[in-house]
Amino acid sequence: MQFHILNTLSQALIEVFEKGKHADRMIDKYMRVNNKWSTEERSFFAEGVYGIIRHKRNLEFVAESQALWPIIAAYLVTQNLKPVVRPEFKNTDTAKIQSRLKTKKPAAIEHSFPDWLCELGQKEFGAEWAPIMQSLNKDPIIFLRTNTLKTNIEKLIQDLKLEKVSADKIKSSVNIRDGLYLKKRENVFATQAFKKGEFEMQDAGSQAIAPLLQAQPGQQVVDACAGSGGKSLHLAALMQNQGKIVALDIHDFKLQDLKQRASRAGATILETKLIDSPQVIKRLANSFDRVLIDSPCSGLGTLRRNPDTKWKLTVEQISSVCNLQKDILSKYSEMCKPGGIMVYATCSILKRENEDQIKWFLNSTVGTKWSLLSEHRIWPHIHGSDGFYAAVMKRL
Repeated sequence: MQFHILNTLSQALIEVFEKGKHADRMIDKYMRVNNKWSTEERSFFAEGVYGIIRHKRNLEFVAESQALWPIIAAYLVTQNLKPVVRPEFKNTDTAKIQSRLKTKKPAAIEHSFPDWLCELGQKEFGAEWAPIMQSLNKDPIIFLRTNTLKTNIEKLIQDLKLEKVSADKIKSSVNIRDGLYLKKRENVFATQAFKKGEFEMQDAGSQAIAPLLQAQPGQQVVDACAGSGGKSLHLAALMQNQGKIVALDIHDFKLQDLKQRASRAGATILETKLIDSPQVIKRLANSFDRVLIDSPCSGLGTLRRNPDTKWKLTVEQISSVCNLQKDILSKYSEMCKPGGIMVYATCSILKRENEDQIKWFLNSTVGTKWSLLSEHRIWPHIHGSDGFYAAVMKRL
């Protein structure tokens, strides 16, 4: 592997590990700077950044070092690549690394999780925790959602095939009607199908959330924590562009991104609104037939796509986000009309952010107005996607 690729790899990892930057943004940053890289070079760089972040503790163990270059050397050995001749690799003992890879290690090191998080997961999930960790360390599958406002799943498969992108329907026990997965990683954003708005990139687990609202054409719907609006766009398709969807968020840049995505997707019933004061939510009380609260959370169900989360997250942050979830549930639920349906969802796997929050809510003063209809779990080690939880509730 050429020197400049490894140098760039080390620069990106320094920004993630030492400066707290997000891995996906660093990959995008250096890909833009090095836009003349070949497909193979781009793939090696991206996979290297994610692979080293994902397996950091195990690589430190086999390298017998926490320094970056020995870790990179150990990673190259795990990929059956011989470290190139350079000063940083002069002490690399390939045979010893391969031997230590086979050594039995504590679970936290074997699966590369912080000790505190490994202990928390073991306490909560018991024997299931090991396969959950193993699953969260796998490379993510690329999933697409067919935009039924523009096309159908059969035609999308053919349109992508014409552009040499091989995709197939998702085979899962979770009911996902319009989802595809890529058989091989491709730059689908360069396709005409994407530019025409025929699909959105959306995890399979995420695709299972919007249908739980049972939103009907003509209804008034709010996506209360919309972000860049993947679920808002899904709802627009499910509602056949009839009715109204209000996408709320505290970050204006995410709503601006949603506007662009909505324009490409042909989702004309979307309206964005910035939450810039508590009055925004209060003024929307009793306004909607359906309320989606895709709540802020620890994101522990998305470690396949965001492996750096496990190194940035703390116990204190989980406690803080749990308090925020309670506040959001209490206040945002008031936007639902009597007789309406609300879905509370997270991409966390922890009970304290999911089932425990719903129990708390239903026993609260505001929660007495609600009844629980159903709860849903999507597990990374069972369903092969991000981990999600969703609770469906009806306002009395």
